[in-house]
Amino acid sequence: MPEILLNGEPKQITNDLTVAALIKDLDLENKRLAVEINQEIVPRSQFEQCILAVGDKVEIIHAVGGG
Repeated sequence: MPEILLNGEPKQITNDLTVAALIKDLDLENKRLAVEINQEIVPRSQFEQCILAVGDKVEIIHAVGGG
């Protein structure tokens, strides 16, 4: 099974997994977040089209508000 590095940890993925599907799998839909793949920011408008590849280094940063 293909594998990526997600926030520094190995994660197995399915073939042709998009960033949008990964976010859904992680239950992060409708959250304020930023996604970086191999040190390149992925615009939210491209989440549906951006397909992850074996060995990609993915960082997902979730914005948390507070006072």
